[in-house]
Amino acid sequence: MTHFSSSFTYSSKNFSLFLRLVSSRLSQNRSSSFSLSKGKNKKRKESASSTTAVPALDKVDFLKLQNGSDIRGVAIGGVEGEPVSLTEPVTEAIAAAFAAWLLEKKKADAPKRFKISIGHDSRVSAQMLQDAVSRGITGAGLDVVQYGLASTPAMFNSTLTEGDAFFCPVDGAIMITASHLPYNRNGLKFFTNAGGLGKPDIKDILERAADIYKQFMVEGLTNLEKQTSTSIKRVDYMSVYTSDLVKAVRRAAGDIEKPLEGFHIVVDAGNGAGGFFAAKVLEPLGAKTSGSQFLEPDGMFPNHIPNPEDKTAMKAIIQAVLDNKADLGIIFDTDVDRSAAVDSTGHELNRNRLIALMSAIVLEEHPGTTIVTDSVTSDGLTTFIEKKLGGKHHRFKRGYKNVIDEAIRLNSIGEESHLAIETSGHGALKENHWLDDGAYLMVKLLNKLASARAAGRGGGSKVLTDLVDGLEEPGFAVELRLKIDQNHSDLKGGSFRDYGEAVLKHLENRVDSDPKLQKAPVNYEGVRVSGSGGWFLLRLSLHDPVLPLNIEAPSREDAVKLGLAVAAATKEFPALDTSALDKFVQAF
Repeated sequence: MTHFSSSFTYSSKNFSLFLRLVSSRLSQNRSSSFSLSKGKNKKRKESASSTTAVPALDKVDFLKLQNGSDIRGVAIGGVEGEPVSLTEPVTEAIAAAFAAWLLEKKKADAPKRFKISIGHDSRVSAQMLQDAVSRGITGAGLDVVQYGLASTPAMFNSTLTEGDAFFCPVDGAIMITASHLPYNRNGLKFFTNAGGLGKPDIKDILERAADIYKQFMVEGLTNLEKQTSTSIKRVDYMSVYTSDLVKAVRRAAGDIEKPLEGFHIVVDAGNGAGGFFAAKVLEPLGAKTSGSQFLEPDGMFPNHIPNPEDKTAMKAIIQAVLDNKADLGIIFDTDVDRSAAVDSTGHELNRNRLIALMSAIVLEEHPGTTIVTDSVTSDGLTTFIEKKLGGKHHRFKRGYKNVIDEAIRLNSIGEESHLAIETSGHGALKENHWLDDGAYLMVKLLNKLASARAAGRGGGSKVLTDLVDGLEEPGFAVELRLKIDQNHSDLKGGSFRDYGEAVLKHLENRVDSDPKLQKAPVNYEGVRVSGSGGWFLLRLSLHDPVLPLNIEAPSREDAVKLGLAVAAATKEFPALDTSALDKFVQAF
């Protein structure tokens, strides 16, 4: 297979030039043939190299690969209508762009060689993309430390761990994953010791990558591969990460070696990267893990989607708990940054229940603290956090990075917050560097089991379910997706985002004139309204031309009443596909 690199041979012998190019953002080198700046319309001169241009490279709209604070694309073919967009040359360009971004942000000087760690989940395209990422980084003169199969949280931790034996701390980290998306997709997440990169950083990197990609040239492979192999180290970092998790549980139980002895806990990894949790975390703590399932990595995900929000996945872990008479079930998503649990009776501990459980644990440790959540959490959760637990519920926006950044912001202005968590299963704690770590969330649950056992209190997972006793849950809940047809004439040439905002503004005006409905006094996303004993939230998707509608109510009849209020407002927008909502209100 052909490898690609820049016409500027970005090897270690050119490293000092590379640093100068990056630190100055090419302000005085705009004619360089290897442009790492994100500037537009730069002059370029032809390289004096004897290599020739690659005419066959397809044009790529790099910004379309952005998915919030991640990069996502189609990595392998085979699915009709989904052409490959995350190719090896594209991936190599993105990796080189991250190297440039990192050097600039960290104000690197020539004597220091930076290190970037790379890990991946179980996807079938993982090795191919790891090779491409490695070439991009080593070509830029930086060293690579490959971890192989890893979790997203472990990659962030590698920027914090102190240990020369593992080449830590690294200066940056890349996780190759597309979370729970289908097998043909893949993507990239980026970290420094300050946490995950945000949307502006990803946009910056993709703009740099576009410039690099334009200048790619065919190069002799022998020297490039030799250079790459000498700049790569391979280590088992997951053993470091799992050892830290084990130590955390032992510490919570008073340094007992096997604090989970006597507990039967089953794990469902969904054939993703989370299979380590059974053998490397639970068993060293003394737990029995027989009946755990789908621990083997398989990027085709043959059993179910690795997603704690997926009904089939949750049914699978519930059945495993009941069949094995286990005390607790734990399920992860593909890259282990999300998780959920099931108690011994098959009762799900996910979504609002998981947030309630984590809130109870955190508020025991930090009385009165603020719990930051996404926008679709229930009114019953607010009552539980504020009335029963004595905390404050700060309902913010969808998007795990939005929720985490809001908690960090609150702390910066003097409002204490120790937990940021989404209904999706993304949860981050201040004590864990605000990292959304599904394994660490489950460790917090294990800590409660272990400390209860150490204190002579048994009862298995009842220790956990007792903590959410009193959480009021809706009798009926539904999410409907109203799609915007971007080709419809009613958009009048505008964007789907503008059209969606117009829908929301019209709905807001309708609600203001309806005495049976009441807008939420504090709301950060979309239009949230109470009525008929329940509530609804209509908001604009973070990335897609879709208006998701969430409704919760005491009964389906009450939910339909709320749905009818939304239907009356949205019928005036012909580019909005309301068929899902129409079907819902008409079926009653």
